[in-house]
Amino acid sequence: MKQGDHLFLVDGSGYIFRAYHALPPLTRKSDGLPVGAAAGFCNMLWKLMQDARNTDVGDAPTHFAVIFDYSSKTFRNELYPEYKANRSAPPEDLIPQFGLIRHATRAFDLPCVEMEGFEADDLIATYARLASEAGAETTIISSDKDLMQLVTPQVSLYDPMKDKEIKVPEVIEKWGVPPEKMIDLQALMGDSVDNIPGVPGIGQKTAAQLLAEYGDLDTLLSRAHEIKQNKRRESLIEHREKALMSRELVRLKQDVPITEGLETFTLQPPNGPKLISFLKAMEFTTLTRRVAEITDCDASAIEAAHVPVQWGKEARGPDLDPGTASATSTPVAADASSHNGVTHYTPAALASARASAAAGAPFDTSAYVVIHDLATLNAWIGEAREAGVIAFNTKSNSADPMQAELAGFAIATRPGRAAYVPLGHKSGDTDMFGGGLRDGQIPARDALAALKPLLEDSSVLKISQNLKHDFVVMNRHVIDIRAFDDTQLLSYVLDAGTHSHSFEALAERWLGHQVIAAKDIYGSGKSSRSFDMVEIAQAAAYAAEDADVTLRLWRVLRPRLVEDGLVNVYERLERPLVPALAQMEQRGISIDRQILSRISGELAQGAAALEEEIQVLAGEKFNVGSPKQLGEILFGKLNLPGGSKTKTGQWATSAQILEDLAAEGHELPRKIVDWRQLTKLKSTYTDALPGFINPETGRVHTSYALAATTTGRLSSSDPNLQNIPVRTAEGRRIRAAFIPEPGNVLISADYSQIELRVLAHVAEIPQLRQAFSDGVDIHAMTASEMFGVPVEGMPGEVRRRAKAINFGIIYGISAFGLANQLSIPREEASAYIRKYFERFPGIKDYMESTKAFAREHGYVETIFGRRAHYPEIRASNPSIRAFNERAAINAPIQGSAADIIRRAMVRMEEALAKAGLDQTRMLLQVHDELIFEAPESEAEAAIPIIRSVMEGAAMPAVAMKVPLHVDARAARNWDEAH
Repeated sequence: MKQGDHLFLVDGSGYIFRAYHALPPLTRKSDGLPVGAAAGFCNMLWKLMQDARNTDVGDAPTHFAVIFDYSSKTFRNELYPEYKANRSAPPEDLIPQFGLIRHATRAFDLPCVEMEGFEADDLIATYARLASEAGAETTIISSDKDLMQLVTPQVSLYDPMKDKEIKVPEVIEKWGVPPEKMIDLQALMGDSVDNIPGVPGIGQKTAAQLLAEYGDLDTLLSRAHEIKQNKRRESLIEHREKALMSRELVRLKQDVPITEGLETFTLQPPNGPKLISFLKAMEFTTLTRRVAEITDCDASAIEAAHVPVQWGKEARGPDLDPGTASATSTPVAADASSHNGVTHYTPAALASARASAAAGAPFDTSAYVVIHDLATLNAWIGEAREAGVIAFNTKSNSADPMQAELAGFAIATRPGRAAYVPLGHKSGDTDMFGGGLRDGQIPARDALAALKPLLEDSSVLKISQNLKHDFVVMNRHVIDIRAFDDTQLLSYVLDAGTHSHSFEALAERWLGHQVIAAKDIYGSGKSSRSFDMVEIAQAAAYAAEDADVTLRLWRVLRPRLVEDGLVNVYERLERPLVPALAQMEQRGISIDRQILSRISGELAQGAAALEEEIQVLAGEKFNVGSPKQLGEILFGKLNLPGGSKTKTGQWATSAQILEDLAAEGHELPRKIVDWRQLTKLKSTYTDALPGFINPETGRVHTSYALAATTTGRLSSSDPNLQNIPVRTAEGRRIRAAFIPEPGNVLISADYSQIELRVLAHVAEIPQLRQAFSDGVDIHAMTASEMFGVPVEGMPGEVRRRAKAINFGIIYGISAFGLANQLSIPREEASAYIRKYFERFPGIKDYMESTKAFAREHGYVETIFGRRAHYPEIRASNPSIRAFNERAAINAPIQGSAADIIRRAMVRMEEALAKAGLDQTRMLLQVHDELIFEAPESEAEAAIPIIRSVMEGAAMPAVAMKVPLHVDARAARNWDEAH
């Protein structure tokens, strides 16, 4: 090597963990082998090499090598046995990938360097020294602070995740000392991640100040008696030997007895066939195609290499020693295998082993930590970075994330290791504003500034239960959480319809653990309190347990995605929707108070008039809102048919009972139904909506639940904006109160008959497919097919009946239900349904095959693979069984429609931004409809983009056999736009 050359040294072990945590799990399709980290490693290395080769001549590498840790045992463990003793074992599905990644490095035609007894950092330090002595430059591909001691004018670090170069000025800016003092700085600070003791009570800022004053560690320790601060002086004197030992632990060896010289690192042109052969063996099709294009190779002519899955000594990596039994004490499952003492888990075995281990693991809330100072928080943040994963949750004074003030947050870095960071707990008895802050809390601004880089780091996975709440809370503090998993959504994807996905239920089900009850923390009734008024020690146990349980749940649930083949459902339909919904909730929508007030008054008058008519028909005055009194009038006094009593002995007066009576021509029940509708609209919307206006934004912010329905439909609450009736005049008038800001319009984009289109797709109905393809009125076509009536000049009543049947069939409507809906005899309704199945036999086939599939598997699937479970479909009770059969028939249709709009929502922001329509914002989702707010100047351009995204949302996962159609228009309020 000579002057002018440029050496690239890749911290291979760091790359492995970044690749593992930054990307979703991936398995090789042919055998289920975990390959996600290997895929990420290959993609990152390929990009790095391409970028490096295409850079300026002076910066392009002439020499290139990837350096790995041989194992976790090095000469440092002989010096200090506790060195890195608190490191957790690597994830089970990562273990077989250590060997694969070494094979990958060689397939790239790059040196793959490691040495027993030394860390990768020591090898990097040695090679960097040799390169500098030869007059060459060195770029170390890593952001590890331990390597910053190597930075010189000839040696720099490069963090590819942040695209940031770290030279001498950057080290000084971050740590307050130049690179040559980093060893002494780390010796004073210590490192909780690597279990380096340092000097207790000395954090980064203090260490930098001391070194600036005394020059170096030896001088500082020799003059420690001069320090005026008692605690600091005593700590330095007492822990002198710890500081000296810590210096030896952090000092990188620059004289490793290497066996491979720099001359072997000369960068060669890419060997296309060799790399493609490996990539094909791994089944990395996208990267295979890219490599083939760049290297001008015919990938189809290259055979896949034989790449053995190696164990024993080849299963090397951080915290995993060659030849040891297993990285964890997890029992070997039935479908796991063992080779050279190392367990090889299939996806099913890993999931089973994790669940077994989690169920028996103890909890110790007394071991949880309360973090009172910034230095300790930064140490935990460093620990999270090393682990590559952290459970996180916020605690605040309100369940509404748009108005919540942070009381603190909790974190967990491994099972059993969790902490709480109090920020805003109040004493409650010192002033008229609810009390001053309790002692021992980090200023919120400082804590969040320290936390922000971690939460925004895509290489560290953040885990939460119901992440969307935390997402909104953090976003209001200008923190954008990146790279995350949500245990609630994992459970939902895996088990929708089988059990609750609440935090408490999941802890009990999977961990056998009863979490601290919320009522024990918040109280109840008049004695209830917000979280910021809870005493810190009590709050810490509750919050830290939350983080600990969440991390353990993630370890149990995540492997099941691979086992059950549901990775794509989670990655494409659930996880990416979290930030999209969080943005929508934060944006909210404006409402016109005056319109609502006017409608409220008119609804009150209408309800009063109906109440008078009801009293007249009943022949006496009674409380119309009392089910008990109403039942006595209808079935006790008037002896109307169909009366039945509840378990309490009262007459049942449900909406369905009243609707049935009204359909039979009874006037009083009809009036009651109308009265209930008016009073519900008044209480739920016209009276309540103004109370939901956020005082800061002046807008209404609904909250969406992703895991609320079995089929995948979203639900809305506080306020619920999905149940405003669209077919009644009153409901449309309420929608007219939803308005844009001045200078803007609302855009409503609504899928037309999407569930019928999905039915035509899945049930192989030629007539329906043709009608949708031709743009024919589907209800008129159905009427024509069934009743032999020409489409031209068709009576409205005939079309209405066909429409009722079309939609009723989707929901498994019975002859009794159709008869009530159309006000016809049950025999006639039964004949309609029978004839419908005769004309469209594919629908009957679909229904029967769906029921059979559900009975066999216990679930049904949407066209995108989402599962809805119906465990009671084999129930002995006929009514329960029939209900589950109807639900199972409907779920693939309704669920597929829900999945399509989810896919559209995930893609929408990027599509609008790409078109330069940054001011057009998605605000609401109401079943098959999306509502946007856009400047008047953008609306015309936005509508085609919105329509295109929605109509193409199923692609490329599913090629719909019928076209999707979206009606979209802009207007001055929601009703006019609909």
